Amino acid sequence: MRTFSILHDFSNNGYETPARVYAGFQKPSHGKTFALAPREVSYIPMQIGDLLSVTGSGPNTRLQVLAFDETGRNALTSLALSKTGELDLSKVDSDRLVAWIAAQGGEPGSGIAIADLPRSEDQIILKASAPISVWIMQPLKRDQLVTGSSSGSVVVSHQQANASGPILPDPLGDVREEFTVKRGTGLSYEVRQGEIVQIIDVEGQQCSDFVAIRTDGLDKGEEWLIDSTSTRSMVRRAYPGPGMLDKFYDGEMRPLLNVIQDTCGRHDAYGLACTARGYAERGFPGHINCSDNISDALTPYGVRRRSAWPAINFFWNTWIDSHSHELLVDESHSRPGDYIAMRAMEDLVCASTACPDDLDPINGWNPTDVHVRIYRPETPIRRAVAYREKEDAPMSISQESAFHERLEPLTQHFAPARDLWAPVSFPSHGTLGEYWACREAVTLQDMSGLRKYDIIGPDAEKLLQLATTRNVAKLPVWRGSYTLMCDETGTVIDDGTLFRLANDLFRWCCGSEESGRTLLSLAEEHGLQVRIHDMRNALPNLALQGPKSRDVLRKIAFTQPQVPTLDQLKWFGCTVARLNDREGAPFMLSRSGYTGELGYEIFCSKADAITIWDAVMEAGKEFGITPMGSAALEIIRIEAGLAAANAEFAPGVDAFEAGLGFAVDLTKAEFTGKAALERNQQNPRQVLKGLLLECDDIPAHGASVFANERQVGIITSATRSPSLEHSIAIARLSVEYSENETRLEIGQLDGRMKRLGAKVTDIPFIDPRRTRARA
Repeated sequence: MRTFSILHDFSNNGYETPARVYAGFQKPSHGKTFALAPREVSYIPMQIGDLLSVTGSGPNTRLQVLAFDETGRNALTSLALSKTGELDLSKVDSDRLVAWIAAQGGEPGSGIAIADLPRSEDQIILKASAPISVWIMQPLKRDQLVTGSSSGSVVVSHQQANASGPILPDPLGDVREEFTVKRGTGLSYEVRQGEIVQIIDVEGQQCSDFVAIRTDGLDKGEEWLIDSTSTRSMVRRAYPGPGMLDKFYDGEMRPLLNVIQDTCGRHDAYGLACTARGYAERGFPGHINCSDNISDALTPYGVRRRSAWPAINFFWNTWIDSHSHELLVDESHSRPGDYIAMRAMEDLVCASTACPDDLDPINGWNPTDVHVRIYRPETPIRRAVAYREKEDAPMSISQESAFHERLEPLTQHFAPARDLWAPVSFPSHGTLGEYWACREAVTLQDMSGLRKYDIIGPDAEKLLQLATTRNVAKLPVWRGSYTLMCDETGTVIDDGTLFRLANDLFRWCCGSEESGRTLLSLAEEHGLQVRIHDMRNALPNLALQGPKSRDVLRKIAFTQPQVPTLDQLKWFGCTVARLNDREGAPFMLSRSGYTGELGYEIFCSKADAITIWDAVMEAGKEFGITPMGSAALEIIRIEAGLAAANAEFAPGVDAFEAGLGFAVDLTKAEFTGKAALERNQQNPRQVLKGLLLECDDIPAHGASVFANERQVGIITSATRSPSLEHSIAIARLSVEYSENETRLEIGQLDGRMKRLGAKVTDIPFIDPRRTRARA
């Protein structure tokens, strides 16, 4: 066995069914490279001469291919493949494939031919001899997925044979009109109510000024255009994004455009479009500029000329310096093919520019083109933002979780959780109702945004001993442990729960893909015989939390004699169960959570997600089960004193300073960061403590903590505690001011003009001995 690359589960890899096309591409490869997760099915449209390569499959991995010609008939021969069997939908997450086959007029269960690819660690290359639609999949039984996948990492690459010129993202749907705005120019166009306009940065790092004016206003001689001040005031953000607060407004606070998708996430809603005066004052009189281009483009519509247009500057990277309050500018965050898509809420006249500024970093000193597409009103485009697990990683676009079908009727308030949409709150109960349900009864929460890695092989324990801060050798099968990954300085990279499912099989459930990169790097550095599988969206999970959670599970959890029963699960124990009986849907069950209450987590296949959600909700009715969102969870985890990334642990903060020393075993022979942590433990400068505030004001993250006029700490997390009936905060304090009952002040209004009194206390604030979770 050799070390394999991490298996990345991009549930949307840039190719979609024709009904719901998603776009994303990498320059300059003229193709796509993505990874295929267990049970995942991916769609690839291929033309004559296109190449499809597969690497890293390994001897234990089964890969299958479907191919259809333009009439929907079997076209495996166009890839020089022969039929080896028929499609078995039970071994793949098949919703997209089934929908596509049905849209072509086919019958998904009617003996569709598949070809098995050779099980080989060498690269497999297929070449299309005709235009075909290809589906590639990694079949796996659901119980094999839940108990630990032994499939190898699979990387798929599609190389286009005849790509030329700039590569544009695939259309999002039915395009009514599209055109390119050449560098240094501007164009006007009309968008009717309900249509969607997509502004695409063709080559990346290109500012595109955008103006939209109500057509009915122009008919009356009135120019009602996007007003950035009204927009910021209404959405209470620097710029809108997909979600609840996602509109652009005119000066009368009437919505003009609704943001549907945004893959860049950083735009400017403060500055003007560039002006002739701005260039002239810098020594470049007569320089072409966006304001004049906008005026020229809008002249046919009778719009008066302006020397300076208050446009929305898409992809322009500006921000307000928190100290000087200056408006600062740098190169754009946009990548080739990034875009923003907006639905018109009124008939509009619009203008878009491709900014000519070659004097500043805003276009990377290299002005390029902008592309515009207008889609017909009936085009179904879901809301989404881009997600990149790392700066140079391929873009994936936010997906609906496997439980979304049940969540969407209950709430419209979703926020990104890595590459998935997660509910924030449920209006029928409200955040406080969800909070008290978790404290007094039972709640169910979609936590599928967690990252999951299966670590398999003879050196799995050795790798995890090097990577994590607790002694993995002491971890029995069917037990879990909260632990950390640190870098050489002792800074916490990630935290999570490590479960042992067999002697050489572990499951690491954590918050960040950095964990996977750390594991891979250590395995390669030490030449370890291990496979690292990134399960991510292939293994959705639920958190069932609260004092009645065990009562709910007693009604539905069936276990075989060879694994622990529900009542045998101690804190951080795990098992494999099924719904109701031995034939029911399989799931991994762990006694763990992020609330400090008695609770469990359920990990299952996508195919069983809805069935399991329904079973849990039905069993929980008599106990008052309530769906819970991230807002209530945030209150509960702060009361429980549980650490969060970019709050309690952050770059430059070691495990002890993050309040996580309890998860560090310095008696271990070796682990990454041990030397630094041993050194830092001897002379700590800061510790993590609680603050009991004397008011209901909630201090901001990063607020300064003072002893008289001297800053002695910062706030890492804060909330108002419903149980304590006042505000609380977690703070990183200098050790000299960390004794309980020490009175300190939290700075508000620039950190000094207003002070909130507080007393130092231990954390957690509630149930300090964790008796509820251990109950």
